[in-house]
Amino acid sequence: MDITIYHNPRCGTSRNTLAAIRDAGHEPRIVEYLATPPARAELQAMLAAAGLSPRQALRSKESLAAELGLDAPGVSDEALLDAMLAHPVLIERPFVVTSKGVRLCRPFDKVREIL
Repeated sequence: MDITIYHNPRCGTSRNTLAAIRDAGHEPRIVEYLATPPARAELQAMLAAAGLSPRQALRSKESLAAELGLDAPGVSDEALLDAMLAHPVLIERPFVVTSKGVRLCRPFDKVREIL
């Protein structure tokens, strides 16, 4: 099975998700998205496949989200996408893509739905 994880090695949930994938017998393609962020079309496709809006995929706990005013209710999806692409730390993690679907794996065991 072809699996890609958009991973932050410093994040416990991301590390647990990667471990769950490996425990299931798979070696995923690992994209450290802070260094290699997805292209706009790729991020939009992942969000659509996961059934998420940009706001749902925004890492709102990140202080930068508040600093940029992204927590305001009227911020458009386009503006949120622009911010996430300019500052990948604002993308919630980890996203996992398989032939069975895309999930934002928070909690990490959501990855089992697509393995």
